[in-house]
Amino acid sequence: MFELNSVLDSDTVTVVEWPLSLVLLSLDANYPWCILVPRRAGIREIYELDAADQQQLLRESSALGETMMALFQGDKLNVAALGNMVPQLHLHHIVRYEGDEAWPGPVWGVVEKLEYSEELLHERVESLRDALADVTF
Repeated sequence: MFELNSVLDSDTVTVVEWPLSLVLLSLDANYPWCILVPRRAGIREIYELDAADQQQLLRESSALGETMMALFQGDKLNVAALGNMVPQLHLHHIVRYEGDEAWPGPVWGVVEKLEYSEELLHERVESLRDALADVTF
Protein backbone atom coordinates (compact mmCIF):
# COMPACT_ATOMS: atom_id res chain seq x y z
CA MET A 1 0.00 0.00 0.00
CA PHE A 2 1.36 3.41 -1.00
CA GLU A 3 2.16 5.86 1.77
CA LEU A 4 3.81 9.24 1.24
CA ASN A 5 7.16 9.54 2.99
CA SER A 6 6.82 11.60 6.18
CA VAL A 7 9.47 14.12 5.10
CA LEU A 8 7.69 14.76 1.80
CA ASP A 9 4.39 14.94 3.64
CA SER A 10 5.65 17.61 6.05
CA ASP A 11 7.60 19.63 3.44
CA THR A 12 4.91 19.86 0.75
CA VAL A 13 1.26 20.47 -0.02
CA THR A 14 -0.71 18.39 -2.51
CA VAL A 15 -1.64 20.22 -5.69
CA VAL A 16 -3.31 17.45 -7.73
CA GLU A 17 -3.46 13.67 -8.07
CA TRP A 18 -2.68 12.30 -11.51
CA PRO A 19 -3.17 8.74 -12.75
CA LEU A 20 0.22 7.61 -11.42
CA SER A 21 1.58 10.40 -9.26
CA LEU A 22 0.89 13.00 -6.67
CA VAL A 23 1.90 16.51 -7.70
CA LEU A 24 3.20 18.29 -4.62
CA LEU A 25 4.36 21.86 -4.08
CA SER A 26 7.51 22.24 -2.02
CA LEU A 27 7.01 24.60 0.91
CA ASP A 28 10.26 26.39 0.01
CA ALA A 29 9.19 29.66 -1.61
CA ASN A 30 12.67 30.45 -2.98
CA TYR A 31 11.75 28.78 -6.29
CA PRO A 32 8.68 27.47 -8.07
CA TRP A 33 9.28 23.85 -7.00
CA CYS A 34 7.03 20.85 -7.48
CA ILE A 35 7.65 17.23 -6.66
CA LEU A 36 6.14 14.32 -8.57
CA VAL A 37 5.69 11.15 -6.49
CA PRO A 38 4.53 7.93 -8.16
CA ARG A 39 1.93 6.24 -5.95
CA ARG A 40 3.64 2.86 -5.88
CA ALA A 41 4.72 1.22 -2.61
CA GLY A 42 8.37 0.41 -2.04
CA ILE A 43 9.72 2.04 -5.22
CA ARG A 44 13.06 3.83 -4.90
CA GLU A 45 14.24 4.04 -8.52
CA ILE A 46 12.58 4.69 -11.89
CA TYR A 47 13.76 1.33 -13.26
CA GLU A 48 11.78 -0.43 -10.52
CA LEU A 49 8.52 0.78 -12.08
CA ASP A 50 6.97 -1.48 -14.69
CA ALA A 51 7.18 -0.32 -18.31
CA ALA A 52 3.70 1.23 -18.36
CA ASP A 53 4.38 3.20 -15.16
CA GLN A 54 7.75 4.37 -16.53
CA GLN A 55 6.01 5.75 -19.60
CA GLN A 56 3.28 7.37 -17.51
CA LEU A 57 5.89 8.96 -15.24
CA LEU A 58 7.61 10.46 -18.28
CA ARG A 59 4.29 11.82 -19.57
CA GLU A 60 3.45 13.31 -16.17
CA SER A 61 6.93 14.77 -15.69
CA SER A 62 6.85 16.35 -19.14
CA ALA A 63 3.39 17.80 -18.59
CA LEU A 64 4.35 19.19 -15.19
CA GLY A 65 7.57 20.72 -16.50
CA GLU A 66 5.93 22.30 -19.53
CA THR A 67 3.12 23.74 -17.40
CA MET A 68 5.50 25.11 -14.76
CA MET A 69 7.71 26.80 -17.35
CA ALA A 70 4.70 28.40 -19.04
CA LEU A 71 3.24 29.52 -15.72
CA PHE A 72 6.43 30.82 -14.10
CA GLN A 73 8.35 31.93 -17.23
CA GLY A 74 11.64 30.42 -16.12
CA ASP A 75 14.96 30.32 -17.92
CA LYS A 76 15.60 26.62 -17.18
CA LEU A 77 13.77 23.68 -15.63
CA ASN A 78 15.78 21.45 -13.33
CA VAL A 79 14.43 17.90 -12.96
CA ALA A 80 16.11 15.56 -10.49
CA ALA A 81 15.49 12.26 -8.75
CA LEU A 82 18.15 12.24 -6.06
CA GLY A 83 16.62 10.33 -3.16
CA ASN A 84 19.66 10.57 -0.92
CA MET A 85 17.67 11.97 2.00
CA VAL A 86 14.23 10.56 1.10
CA PRO A 87 14.49 7.11 -0.51
CA GLN A 88 10.91 7.06 -1.86
CA LEU A 89 10.98 7.73 -5.62
CA HIS A 90 10.20 11.39 -6.27
CA LEU A 91 11.15 13.81 -9.02
CA HIS A 92 11.90 17.45 -8.25
CA HIS A 93 10.80 20.00 -10.87
CA ILE A 94 12.38 23.38 -10.12
CA VAL A 95 11.95 26.47 -12.27
CA ARG A 96 15.22 28.39 -12.37
CA TYR A 97 16.05 31.94 -13.34
CA GLU A 98 19.39 33.26 -14.49
CA GLY A 99 20.59 35.32 -11.57
CA ASP A 100 18.67 33.46 -8.83
CA GLU A 101 20.76 33.01 -5.69
CA ALA A 102 21.91 29.51 -6.65
CA TRP A 103 22.36 30.10 -10.40
CA PRO A 104 23.95 28.35 -12.23
CA GLY A 105 24.51 25.61 -9.63
CA PRO A 106 22.01 23.31 -7.97
CA VAL A 107 19.61 24.77 -5.40
CA TRP A 108 20.39 22.42 -2.52
CA GLY A 109 22.20 24.00 0.41
CA VAL A 110 22.67 27.43 -1.15
CA VAL A 111 20.01 29.47 0.67
CA GLU A 112 17.86 28.87 3.72
CA LYS A 113 14.33 27.61 3.14
CA LEU A 114 11.94 30.53 2.63
CA GLU A 115 8.51 30.03 4.18
CA TYR A 116 5.49 30.94 2.09
CA SER A 117 3.13 33.59 3.34
CA GLU A 118 -0.37 32.19 3.63
CA GLU A 119 -1.50 34.40 0.76
CA LEU A 120 1.34 33.46 -1.59
CA LEU A 121 0.96 29.75 -0.79
CA HIS A 122 -2.75 29.87 -1.60
CA GLU A 123 -2.08 31.83 -4.79
CA ARG A 124 0.65 29.45 -5.96
CA VAL A 125 -1.38 26.29 -5.25
CA GLU A 126 -4.46 27.66 -6.98
CA SER A 127 -2.50 28.87 -10.02
CA LEU A 128 -0.90 25.44 -10.36
CA ARG A 129 -4.24 23.65 -9.93
CA ASP A 130 -5.82 25.88 -12.56
CA ALA A 131 -2.94 25.39 -15.00
CA LEU A 132 -2.82 21.61 -14.46
CA ALA A 133 -6.60 21.13 -14.63
CA ASP A 134 -6.57 20.85 -18.42
CA VAL A 135 -3.80 18.22 -18.55
CA THR A 136 -5.07 14.88 -19.81
CA PHE A 137 -3.31 11.55 -20.21
